[in-house]
Amino acid sequence: MNSQIETLIKQATDKLSAEGVVSSAFEIRLLLAEAIGCEPGEVLSSSAALSPQQQQRFAEFIKQRCRHIPADKIIGHKGFYKYEFAVSGDVLSPRPETELLVEAALEEMRRRPCRSLLELGVGSGCVILSLLAEIPSLCGIGIDISAAALEIAARNAETLGVKSRIEWKQADWFAADFVALFSQRFDLIVSNPPYIAAREIPLLEAEVRDYDPRLALDGGTDGLASYRCIAEVAPALLNEGGKIFLEVGEGQAGAVANLFAEQGFVPENILRDLAGTERCVILKK
Repeated sequence: MNSQIETLIKQATDKLSAEGVVSSAFEIRLLLAEAIGCEPGEVLSSSAALSPQQQQRFAEFIKQRCRHIPADKIIGHKGFYKYEFAVSGDVLSPRPETELLVEAALEEMRRRPCRSLLELGVGSGCVILSLLAEIPSLCGIGIDISAAALEIAARNAETLGVKSRIEWKQADWFAADFVALFSQRFDLIVSNPPYIAAREIPLLEAEVRDYDPRLALDGGTDGLASYRCIAEVAPALLNEGGKIFLEVGEGQAGAVANLFAEQGFVPENILRDLAGTERCVILKK
């Protein structure tokens, strides 16, 4: 390994550890790669000396990370599923466990024809845009209450080359006239809504509590407020036989399935993520 790079990585590791920041070796390489202008996998094999500007940029990245700013919010992008997405403080950082939602929806769409897709709460757009990128015949509508989040999502749609197949709407699914916004029904709905109980938000790690938008976290008193609302509006938005795919928090799958069953949905499956947590609830109209 380049001795200069080895030294920089060790110094960064020591600084982060001293500040109580849990940061993986890959994350440090990611920040260094961004500073150098190469791929993370190329960092350790690089033999070129870093310029003073590159060293300063890396030092600034580490300074920000010491304040618990997530790496993706520092560099402005994050990998999710097969793609790279622009992110900012206006959107939830894409999580690896959410890829399960994408994989489950893709499996369904490859098994039966699906032309129309609705996502409730798009954030960066990582879920709906990954699905559009994988299914060329698919068109979708993405909803978010945040205009700033929709700007990020629209930028990602352009980058992935799917902007002609997606429509964005700024809307609140708690609004009384929400269903009236739509002139069509959908074959599939996907959503990763806010599901953290309000009282638990102060207890979250700083990277989430301080740098993800509260709107994307706060699920009300018990974490289920958005699911109750979606369960009420979804029957009017789905075609007969259509399905809804939901990400849920730990311990919420059964309660969420019951909320939708009360609205006439048939719980079809509950999928576990790699950590063994029940993470994705699938329901059929």
